[in-house]
Amino acid sequence: MNFPTKADETAFGAAPTGEVSKDAFLGGGFHLLQPARGGFRAGHDALLLAACVPREARGEALDMGSGAGAVAFAAVSRASGLRVTLAERSPVMAQLARDSVALNENAALAGRLRLVELDLLAPRAAREAAGLPDNGFDWVLSNPPFHPPGGRVSPDALRGAAKTLASPETLARWLAVAGALARHGASLVLIVRPDTLGSVLEGAEGRFGALTLRAVHSAPDAPALRLLVSGMRGSRAPLRILPPVILDADLRAAVSRGEADLSLS
Repeated sequence: MNFPTKADETAFGAAPTGEVSKDAFLGGGFHLLQPARGGFRAGHDALLLAACVPREARGEALDMGSGAGAVAFAAVSRASGLRVTLAERSPVMAQLARDSVALNENAALAGRLRLVELDLLAPRAAREAAGLPDNGFDWVLSNPPFHPPGGRVSPDALRGAAKTLASPETLARWLAVAGALARHGASLVLIVRPDTLGSVLEGAEGRFGALTLRAVHSAPDAPALRLLVSGMRGSRAPLRILPPVILDADLRAAVSRGEADLSLS
């Protein structure tokens, strides 16, 4: 499944191959600049995650590990009261995200996106110096690295670094940073592989409660491909498992147009 459609190619920005594509999302609601070949290209995971953000969401949101910015752009397109900070460590992907913000500056989302180039696992002092203070966000969104270390890694360095965990502890550390950056009562929304659930629960322990899980399946009798996770900073409410999401043709089309509402409440 690949929801974006390739609109054209341009030399705008810098990619490992020297070529960048301009891709339309949400039926042309916004465009992203991404590596045309190689690198990490946004797809259905980002749009599934954004579909979990309520349309009435307001305040300051953080897109952790934003890549080219699909989650952030889709979230602000969906929720007009949301402002999103994109945090990305790769200089190549961060520059593409900056260029995409400029590309969409005349759209309704203009002025509600900013980018911080930073490794989020850096010490707190480095995060604060980059403009990411602790307790600064009402929403934390992430499509984090979730392929296990030691497994098959993409031969493309950018893609491998974006989606592969550096160590078994990395995802739990990611959640610890999310907890530090989130205000009390803030909402967390993630999309991960089902086999990372143990690390998610470990990282959320003592930080995020009211955890809610929804498995994503390609068909009713197929194993789950992804897991949608939400939580609330400081809550002590118990974990809930909601009915699964079945990505049939109608739902895939609705997600691609930005019309799907995948509630985690």
